Amino acid sequence: MDINLLIDDQDLAASDGRTFERRDPMTDAVATRAAAASAADAIRAVESAAAAFPGWSELGPTPRRMLLLKAADLMEQRAGEFTRLMTAEIGATAGWGQFNAKLAANMLREAASMTTQVGGEVIPSDKPGCIAMAVRQPAGVVLGMAPWNAPVILATRAVALPLACGNTVVLKASEMCPATHRLIGQTLREAGLPKGVVNVVTHSAADAPQVVEALVAHPAVRRVNFTGSTRVGHIIAEIAARYLKPVLLELGGKAPLIVLDDADLDQAVNAAAFGAFFNQGQICMSTERVVVDESVADAFVAKFAAKAKALPAGDPRTGNVALGSMITKQAVSAVESLIRDAVSKGAELVASGPTDGTVMPAHVLDRVTPGMQIYNEESFGPVTCVVRVKGDEEAIRTANDTEYGLSAAVFSRDIARALRVAKRIESGMCHINGPTVHDEAQMPFGGVKASGYGRFGGKAGIAEFTELRWITIETAPQHYPF
Repeated sequence: MDINLLIDDQDLAASDGRTFERRDPMTDAVATRAAAASAADAIRAVESAAAAFPGWSELGPTPRRMLLLKAADLMEQRAGEFTRLMTAEIGATAGWGQFNAKLAANMLREAASMTTQVGGEVIPSDKPGCIAMAVRQPAGVVLGMAPWNAPVILATRAVALPLACGNTVVLKASEMCPATHRLIGQTLREAGLPKGVVNVVTHSAADAPQVVEALVAHPAVRRVNFTGSTRVGHIIAEIAARYLKPVLLELGGKAPLIVLDDADLDQAVNAAAFGAFFNQGQICMSTERVVVDESVADAFVAKFAAKAKALPAGDPRTGNVALGSMITKQAVSAVESLIRDAVSKGAELVASGPTDGTVMPAHVLDRVTPGMQIYNEESFGPVTCVVRVKGDEEAIRTANDTEYGLSAAVFSRDIARALRVAKRIESGMCHINGPTVHDEAQMPFGGVKASGYGRFGGKAGIAEFTELRWITIETAPQHYPF
C-alpha cells in the first residue's frame, strides 16, 4: 500500500520523492510504502495549519461539533479497514483493531461535546467600574505525535480535543504504522474539515530527529503532545524547552496490580490476565507487576498461571487468538532476555510456551525480587511478574518502588481499605477491583514521575490546548495619579 503526506488537503509525495517501507512483522512482506517527509515538508504542514487557524478558530462550536461527530461515525464504519491495516503493520489481533476504532470514535464524540465547554469566568475586581474576565482561547497549531501500539486511539487522541478547542493540527505519524495514522487524517478530511485544519506527516526512522525539530521549532506551533517511551519523551521535552513550547507527555509505565489478602482471587486473576496480555502487553498501562499478599500468593499464582497457559497465541489472520504478533523480532528478544535474567536470579517461570517468530505466548514469572531487571524495566511484552509481599504497607512500598507512575489497580473486598491504599499509590490513575488497562475518552488520562505530565481527556484536556487570558473592560471614567 502506497500512501502520501496529507498537507493542505492534498495528497503529496515527499518534496525530494523519497519513500520508506514498513514491513509486516509476521511475514516480512512490505505492508506500507510511505512518503518520507523532510524537514521542509514538515514546515509546509505547519504553514498549512497556520493558514487554516484563523478561520477554524472563529468557527462556532456547533459547526465544529457536527464535523467531529461525522468523523466519529466514519471512523466507526471503517473499523474493518483500520483493523486490516493494524494487522499488516503491527501484527494486531482483530479484537485490538476493533477496540481501537471504537474508542477512537468515542474520543471524537467526546471532543465534539467539549466544543461548548471551552469556557471562562468573570472575576471580581478591586478596581471600580472594571469587569475582569478569564477567557480560554485556541492556542494555535497543535503538534501531535502518536506511537504504534494503540495507533488509532492514540493518534486520534492527539488531535481530537485540540480540534474541538479551535486549534488546527499536524499529526506526526509513527514510522511503524504510517498507513493506519494516515487513514485518521483521511477520515477527518472526508468528514468535511476545512482545508489545512488537519495535516499528517509520515517520515522514516532516520529522518525523525530533523522532522521533529522542524515541527517543534516552528513559531506557529503553540502546543506539543507526545505519547511514547520515556526515553523519547525526555528528548521531546528537551526540544520543546529550548523553544519554550508547552508539552503534554504520556510516557512509559510499570503498572502494579495489588492483590490484598481479602481479594476476590478469580476477579483479580481475570483482571491481571487482561491487563498483562491484551495486545501482547504492548500497552503503556499493561500490568507489569502483580503485587500479591503472601497469604494468598500460592492460590493466586496457581489460578493465574492456569489462565495464562490457556490464552491462545498465533497469527491474527488465521483465527480468534488472544495474543497476536509482537512489533518486531528485536522486541521478542528483549523480553526473552528479561525472562532469562529473572530465572537466573531465582524467579520461577510458572507459565510459558514456545515462541514462533514474533508470536510469543503469555509468560508469568513468580517470586520476582528487586535485583532482577524485569522488576524495574518496562517489558512491553507478554510477560508479567508476581512480587510477594507481607501486608498492606509492604504492598504500597513495592507498588511505588518504580520510576514510573501511570496506572495501577488494587483488589480487595473492603472498598474503604482499597481506597486508602489507592490514595497512596504514586500514579496518575488507579482502579479498585478493575484492571490497570482502562481508558475512557472523558477521563483525565496521564501519569506522574517518569510516566510524564499533563492530562488528555475531557475538561482537563481543554486546559492543555487553550490559552487562558485575562481581559478587562472599563465601564467608568478612569482616574490616574498623573
